[in-house]
Amino acid sequence: MKIRFDRLRRAGVFAAVFIAGVLFASKMDWTMSAHAQLPAPSAARLASGPPDFADVAARVTPAVVAIRAEHDARPAARRAQPRGRQQQPQQMPGMPQEFQRFFQFDFPNAPDARPDDGPAVATGSGFLVSKDGYILTNNHVVDDADRVTVGLPDRREFTAKVVGRDPQTDVAVLKISGANLPEPLALGDDNQARVGDWVLAVGNPLQLNFTVTAGIVSAKGRTNELRSLNDNQYAIQDFIQTDAAINPGNSGGPLVDGRGNVIGINSAIESPTGTYAGYGFAIPITLAKTVMDDLIAHGHVRRAILGALISEVTPEDKDVAKLDKIAGVKVQDFSPADASPAREAGIQRGDIIVSADGKPVSRVAELQRLIRTKAPGDKMTFDVVRYGAHHDYTVKLGEAPSDGASVAADDGNDSSDGDEAGATVAAKSIGVTVTPITADVRQSDNIKAAVHGVYISKVAPGGPAEGKLIPGDVITEVIFPKPATTVRTGADLQEALQHATSGGYVGLLVSRRSDAQGNRSTAVVNLKLDK
Repeated sequence: MKIRFDRLRRAGVFAAVFIAGVLFASKMDWTMSAHAQLPAPSAARLASGPPDFADVAARVTPAVVAIRAEHDARPAARRAQPRGRQQQPQQMPGMPQEFQRFFQFDFPNAPDARPDDGPAVATGSGFLVSKDGYILTNNHVVDDADRVTVGLPDRREFTAKVVGRDPQTDVAVLKISGANLPEPLALGDDNQARVGDWVLAVGNPLQLNFTVTAGIVSAKGRTNELRSLNDNQYAIQDFIQTDAAINPGNSGGPLVDGRGNVIGINSAIESPTGTYAGYGFAIPITLAKTVMDDLIAHGHVRRAILGALISEVTPEDKDVAKLDKIAGVKVQDFSPADASPAREAGIQRGDIIVSADGKPVSRVAELQRLIRTKAPGDKMTFDVVRYGAHHDYTVKLGEAPSDGASVAADDGNDSSDGDEAGATVAAKSIGVTVTPITADVRQSDNIKAAVHGVYISKVAPGGPAEGKLIPGDVITEVIFPKPATTVRTGADLQEALQHATSGGYVGLLVSRRSDAQGNRSTAVVNLKLDK
């Protein structure tokens, strides 16, 4: 009995010490440090692991096609490869000669694979989306092609009909007719894809047909940073970023998730050389599907627009608008200028759109996603913030003009008297040097006669304007602080800036180049002055 009692006493002492230790550790926050800093991933997700790539590839590859587009009249630059910031050199230094052909074929401005007297040839990818032969691909793969040939993995070839193209989203639909076509790919929902999810890219890079590469979703909603990939002001910028290898020839191929469902169309690369450098971009499949449905049903896309040129919100915009956080979409300008639905409803330049139809909007891509679910003529409600005050507007959405729509021409009334008066002025408080707009400047920078203001010739390094304004911008108005002041000369600018306080903010209305063709639009730029 005594032995049993001693054992019980020792067990009680041990339990008491253990409980005391736990209480002490909890007081010291040790248990919180060890177990409560990060939420544990679900057991199901950890147990599932990466998908079976071989199984997914076996299901997907039969429906991926190789596209060959022939141009009788040679285009000035190739269109059938993933678009990138810079062009690929014609020769790869240090590459054995037998492999050089992989790095010469069908790059922009590279030699053709055909003799000089033959048609120009461009290659790309696509994938079957219906059993009766509809194919999704990129617009730039088949743009202006005289003949399009589609090849299947089973080596059959078909002459394809271009059902429709949409340059604004870079989506095109083809149609082939044949028996026993492969099972079409299932279209997934890119909204459900998460950053970090596994994906596969399938296509025909560098003449290496039906290649499969693996990676993850690196980012979603890539927008203004890729504006150079499509200079059309109505273009929807909402790319999925992936590190799955995408190279010239992959354009138009599918980006699929771990279940083999298509979540995007591979379209562009970010690279200093024109080949894979770790960053590829795909058009979200939910966007591509709406475009495809319109092209099949109507032969063209009816796209609803707000009629506003928009941008992401900057820290300066957040402070000027008195927002709680950096979120929303800033209205920079209106297009078309004379019939903008947003402008007609009462929205103004510089307004910050924080919600649409009651749904919070934090980035450009989110607003574009909401608007693209609407049809021209539909109404949407917008909550905008203007210098700290909320305003609600109902906008009847307009319709985006076709690519062939003409741009309003200069009215020819040169009312620029006084533009060339004055001299070069250094506006030190914002860190720029401005000059009058001369006739030569108007011609070289495509500045219409109706645009008046001062021309920025220099931006001071380290000043408030660095990274916000660029040489070639024209300051037309100082809109904040109030009262708003029209700027015609350097003296006007200097006088208006006197109303700003040290460490405060200045809002400028600026005319700047908006595309590669030299067209200009208006932007609202907020600057924080040095103390």
